[in-house]
Amino acid sequence: MLDTQGLNCPEPVMMLHQAIRKSQSGAVIKVLATDPSTTRDIPKFCMHLGHELVEQQVQEA
Repeated sequence: MLDTQGLNCPEPVMMLHQAIRKSQSGAVIKVLATDPSTTRDIPKFCMHLGHELVEQQVQEA
């Protein structure tokens, strides 16, 4: 699990990129984030680099 709560973009995306580099092929990384822009930035990041976004959930505060 990658906890990026309280951080603002681009930090969550950069941390996800590092986590992906360190993980094995096929690994699933759960990201917790509070920055609303991650709902846009992480899917774009995954699409751009060819990673599969398995699920995205948004919880209203």
